[in-house]
Amino acid sequence: MPSLTRKMKRPVAGFRAAAAISAAVALALPLTGCASMDTTAPSAARAHAGAAGQAEFGAVDCRKAKCIALTFDAGPSEHSARLLDILKEKKVKATFFLLGKRHIEKYPELVRRMADEGHEVASHTWDHKILTRIPPAEIREELRRPDDEIERLTGHRPTLMRPPQGRTDDTVRKIAREEGLAEILWSVTAKDYLTDDPDLIRERVLQQSSRDGIILLHDLYPGTVPAVPGIIDALKERGYVFVTVPQLLAPGRAEPGTVYRP
Repeated sequence: MPSLTRKMKRPVAGFRAAAAISAAVALALPLTGCASMDTTAPSAARAHAGAAGQAEFGAVDCRKAKCIALTFDAGPSEHSARLLDILKEKKVKATFFLLGKRHIEKYPELVRRMADEGHEVASHTWDHKILTRIPPAEIREELRRPDDEIERLTGHRPTLMRPPQGRTDDTVRKIAREEGLAEILWSVTAKDYLTDDPDLIRERVLQQSSRDGIILLHDLYPGTVPAVPGIIDALKERGYVFVTVPQLLAPGRAEPGTVYRP
């Protein structure tokens, strides 16, 4: 995701120009931003857990099913209630990586609703600062503050986080481990920060989707939520089962300090 740091209080159109400038860099990050880091694929997490004799994986076994995870960054927003209505109607569970400042703060009732309706609630940091550019104490604050708020609102402390722009390094990973957090990257991006066209967003997701994929969308942009019903219907027709990120890894569990990427 392009940097939204210190731009969230402007209208969406105001920070979209900045997003376009950094888009080329941001899109390369899943391939290059963690080049020096070891990452773990969902299939590897499942295989390792199976070898260790663990057996808990909930209602869906992604060792057999054709699973894919739908994830949303940078909410809650004014569009999130409609998104939750759609997910409920379609019987799909998603993973939400929430921002604290101006988001969790502004829509606490939506954070509670996400948890109450069975979605995985996770962190996208407090203020979307690029973690690799700030000192360790500030990294810890960016990770701890949203987790404290989510735990206060839902009774459950997050175990997952998504670093802004996918940028991470050894220092970020060490602090994430100490805070009990695994880092979750992605394999599908619709560039929904660059377009309000739901049909284009839908087509981009469908072109990139594959088994064990993690789809990155943003529920704060006006074109994204209208694209979601078509994405869900088309992928279901292709035989996909929608799961949360923890379900995708099961029977393995997200290990703090580990970076997961399909």
